[in-house]
Amino acid sequence: MKKFDYKLFITVIILSIFGAIMIYSSSHIWANYKFNDGFKYLKNQGVFLILGIILMYFLSKVDYNFYKKKANVIIFICFLLLVLVLIPGIGVVRNGSRSWFGLGGFGIQPSEAAKIGLVIFVSKYLSNNYSLMTNIKKGVFPIILVIGIFFLLIMLEPDFGTAMVITISLIAMIFVSKVKLSFFLKIGILGLLGIVSLIIIAPYRMARIVSFLNPWSDPLGSGFQIIQSLYAIGPGGLFGLGFGNSIQKHFYLPEPQTDFIFSIISEELGFLGVLLVSTLFFIIFYRSIKISLNTKDLFGKYLAFGLSFSIIFQTILNLCVVVGIVPVTGVTLPFLSYGGSSLLVSMASIGIILNISRNN
Repeated sequence: MKKFDYKLFITVIILSIFGAIMIYSSSHIWANYKFNDGFKYLKNQGVFLILGIILMYFLSKVDYNFYKKKANVIIFICFLLLVLVLIPGIGVVRNGSRSWFGLGGFGIQPSEAAKIGLVIFVSKYLSNNYSLMTNIKKGVFPIILVIGIFFLLIMLEPDFGTAMVITISLIAMIFVSKVKLSFFLKIGILGLLGIVSLIIIAPYRMARIVSFLNPWSDPLGSGFQIIQSLYAIGPGGLFGLGFGNSIQKHFYLPEPQTDFIFSIISEELGFLGVLLVSTLFFIIFYRSIKISLNTKDLFGKYLAFGLSFSIIFQTILNLCVVVGIVPVTGVTLPFLSYGGSSLLVSMASIGIILNISRNN
């Protein structure tokens, strides 16, 4: 067994602790108003942070080949959970999406667990059918069908952002296999048409597109969140307004501890805070991709790449939303945004990557 990748492990812990601190800073005004407890969100996130660190270390000890043996069982459990969450009385509706299981004062998102489950299943499929991936009908179509089924289940919640992160991550895994480039050109056109259709049939998605193109067309409605996000980022300067001194968290930027926490980091800590966060993410991305490249086992290589790409793509997508490059998707910022399910899944992914590094 090779050396434990302490650089990756410690960087994730540092980023997650920093995230917990910024969750407190961005949420204590709202938490004190709503719950009469300014530490409410920090305490909730702290529980998942401790569990996440334990889970990450534990999974770094579990031989990743175990997931290959149990891939079918894992994907069936994920499928079952995604079906159950759609049933009224079992699934809980939050922010207009039935994507949660209520557990006391906490919520569990099965779509987050499906990120890992699908990456494991697709990694097994690609490694077992490597020679068939040049054949679209026999090699590519079966796995595309599985991905499509899960995409549909998540869209029924609906959760467009998570569905996009999962689908694009899995397509990226297929892209680095032996599939011909012409296939991706065709599926790209179909995917674009599908996305346009999904946007057209859902008025709130169309409103997000309109607000993205011109937030001031509806500054108190669909454009409100992105406008307030830019108001937070703009005054940050080099050093920011100082920790705890954000103006936008005073009921201007809605729920700043979740999707738009990066806006508060930029406002309070300025360019130096942005540089710190970017550096920590870069280390995580670099170490994760390097592990994938250095892995000789095909299943381990696909697994490390899929988990790494999922975190990388979700991070880039969130940052693009915050600065107004792409429409609002509702995707969290890994390790930093408030949310137990997201944090546990991100740390579990790193734990699996660490074990791949150990064993290769």
